[in-house]
Amino acid sequence: MTPPAARDTIAAIATAPGAGGVGIVRLSGSRSREIAQTIAARELRPRHAHYVRFRDEAGETIDDGIALYFAAPASYTGEDVVELQTHGGPALLEELLARVCALGARRARPGEFSERAFLEGRLDLAQAEAVADLIAAGDARAARAARRALDGEFSRRVEALAADLLAIRVHVEAAIDFADEPLDTLGGAALRTRFTAASTSLDDLLAAAERGRRLRDGLHAVIVGPPNAGKSSLLNALAGSERAIVTDIAGTTRDLLHETVRLDGVELTLVDTAGLRDGGDAIEREGMRRARGELTRADLAIVVIDARDPHIGLASVSDAIIDVPARLFVYNKIDLLESDYDSPGPADIGGENRVFVSAQTGAGLDALHARLRALAQGDAADAAEGAFTARSRHVDALLRAREELDDARAQLDHEMLDLAAEALRQAHEALGEITGRVRADDLLGHIFSSFCIGK
Repeated sequence: MTPPAARDTIAAIATAPGAGGVGIVRLSGSRSREIAQTIAARELRPRHAHYVRFRDEAGETIDDGIALYFAAPASYTGEDVVELQTHGGPALLEELLARVCALGARRARPGEFSERAFLEGRLDLAQAEAVADLIAAGDARAARAARRALDGEFSRRVEALAADLLAIRVHVEAAIDFADEPLDTLGGAALRTRFTAASTSLDDLLAAAERGRRLRDGLHAVIVGPPNAGKSSLLNALAGSERAIVTDIAGTTRDLLHETVRLDGVELTLVDTAGLRDGGDAIEREGMRRARGELTRADLAIVVIDARDPHIGLASVSDAIIDVPARLFVYNKIDLLESDYDSPGPADIGGENRVFVSAQTGAGLDALHARLRALAQGDAADAAEGAFTARSRHVDALLRAREELDDARAQLDHEMLDLAAEALRQAHEALGEITGRVRADDLLGHIFSSFCIGK
């Protein structure tokens, strides 16, 4: 790790683009105070708000405002940090930033302030990502969950689980030195109990992280069904615009079409797909393959069926949605029915988890919106109870940790202690990727490059 004193001093406009009442230029690095004092023409004391005039090279006033100096290590980045607060005109802020850079700072990369906070131990990696999640939060629930992640709720649970796995690994490796002894004489029963407890904790954490991911990324809903059931018409109706081509010809939709809608602040990603059936030409078959692939990533399958004969083509759809966590059956084209469509009968599919609509006339769309809101908000409420936001990479790391822990337990049952210890090491490292205890430079670069400049 590069020592703080050897790093460049960085600077960036830390407020959002556009005009505003107040704008902030932030500096971090060993020369921050020196540069700011040159511009302000006065000494800056730590944690004092100084009213100053910011001056250019010729001594002319750029603007007046407030200068705040935070001495290392008691700052966001752990380095010397200065914030220059001025009026929020874009041209004004750019002029001040240019002056700062002329005095020896350089423009910060996206996420570089938070990256330095991580490198200085002010934040772990999951907390640093929560900074970006808090900024991007779409509603109060997401903001509260991101705040909890930033406060370390997720990290503490990961670290506690990692400590449990490390203790188990120490026990297993100690037993390796007594390979001639039966495992049960070396505390095998207690070891198995600890494995069971760790596995339960990992499953609970994985479920909470998955809920947190859905809150952050939104509900991923795939619209699926047989050809000509009205899937594209339904997408258009939900999106409020003609996003998909609609014809009476079966197999019109060949590729995936994504549309994002918001339901009471919760984001819902809708994906229109090719109709599922047997046969079709090569292009249609490729569309169906992509539809099935999209379903493997879905949180919700919106199954659109023709209300006039719900069983037509349903066999192919039923096989495709078997592993999707949630399903909503939409009986479409109710405007073409001659009888009451809302009475249970032998053709009933979906039980209570169904809704009747006409994408053509708009009948039943309010009920569909209400059901989708309930599903989306239900996931969001669960995520809020889970206390923190999470990302797909966190869920992937936890899944790998669970696979390795299961493998370690299997090896232990066969008293293959060397293999059990190695699987435990892999599980421990997977958890370490979440907080950054185990990290690769390309992982850090990928994460922090997605941040705002100035963070």
